[in-house]
Amino acid sequence: MKKQGFTLIELMVVIVIMGILAAVAVPKLFGMIAKSKASEVGPAAGTYVKLQDAYVSESNALGTWELVGYVAPGASSAGQTSPATTNFTYYGSLTAATEISSGTSVTDAWVAKNNVALNECTANNGKWDIAIAGNSNGNSVKYTATTNCDQLTPTFEKIGQ
Repeated sequence: MKKQGFTLIELMVVIVIMGILAAVAVPKLFGMIAKSKASEVGPAAGTYVKLQDAYVSESNALGTWELVGYVAPGASSAGQTSPATTNFTYYGSLTAATEISSGTSVTDAWVAKNNVALNECTANNGKWDIAIAGNSNGNSVKYTATTNCDQLTPTFEKIGQ
């Protein structure tokens, strides 16, 4: 007599293995989703730094988003105030061109705040920002990128260096 099919023990072993795989994969999946949502911040900040550098080298001044030609993600034109995407709202604190000197310092020149929860970074609590300080030569600046959600964008703080 030929038996076909699986025994109850074999089926239970398969279900246990699938449960273990799901317990490991689901948290990892949520972490990857949050990192993918946060991935728009790095290129947006890098673009801002490059445009600001070009403006600084031509005018020896820091420019507003509109002056440097920066179009933030979600914006329809350069200089749009507080443009937003599904995941982030962007803004900057420069409201006019600012001459560069050794004492020039602008905090929050470029800022991204999360609109949605990204793992440990609760909605509207995560902040990625770039501060600018003038160098003593008067025609260059130093960028300082900081974030309170570095687990999502571990290389963000290297932008502008």
